[in-house]
Amino acid sequence: MEPEDVAAAFAYIRAIHAADIDTACAIADDTGPELHRLLLDVAARVFIPVTAADDHDGEPCEHSFLAAALGRLLLEPLCHGVCLGGLPGIADTITRFTENILTEDHGDVADVLRQLEAAGMKQAMEAHRTTA
Repeated sequence: MEPEDVAAAFAYIRAIHAADIDTACAIADDTGPELHRLLLDVAARVFIPVTAADDHDGEPCEHSFLAAALGRLLLEPLCHGVCLGGLPGIADTITRFTENILTEDHGDVADVLRQLEAAGMKQAMEAHRTTA
């Protein structure tokens, strides 16, 4: 993802999380149909690292395969246009996953989303530097 893609995707997710429909619609209009792919990319970057854990000295075990399968299962309905496959559904799924899995006691979701955005921006900047 390019840095501006990361920014657009997370701006949309934050707008949906804040129930700011006007801002979400403006971002969707500005980004166009590409926003769907960007949100799926963010979802993959959020779900897969969290669910793909190994706990035996870096060697995969049965639990790691189960966790990785869970991550792919979470992405499946989003990728294939099931009811969650629309832009608000993808953003809401990312937000709910963040709230339920990545925060303690359903803590500050907005803060965790900012951290995820910063990590995504760092990856995008590093990738952009190596291809430039």
